[in-house]
Amino acid sequence: MQELNQFYLSQEEPNKSCLLALKHIILQQDTEIRETVKYGMPCFCYKNKAFCYLWTDKKTKYPYLLMVEGKYLDYPELETGTRSRMKVFPVNPNEDLPLETIRTILNAAINLYRDGKIAF
Repeated sequence: MQELNQFYLSQEEPNKSCLLALKHIILQQDTEIRETVKYGMPCFCYKNKAFCYLWTDKKTKYPYLLMVEGKYLDYPELETGTRSRMKVFPVNPNEDLPLETIRTILNAAINLYRDGKIAF
């Protein structure tokens, strides 16, 4: 947990507050969600299966949600980039978080596991 705390504490504002808010939103989606560290970044698992990560873009320095099974999620707000499996949801830390959109995307991602589309 110290590595997780260090990740958040090492961020500069407004990214720090934005990432902490995103963490809170993710953890609120289901009691089965747990936070851990994978590949040096905060990873959120549903019943021990990774479904999203938090990170910051190297170019813009803005936070984003990385949806592991993004290829199954069809939302215009998600960006594929050069990835074949994952998609990202970029967040501008200087604006209000689009809570409804974030919750909708997170729930759709979790439902992939709940409904058995993604095996455990």
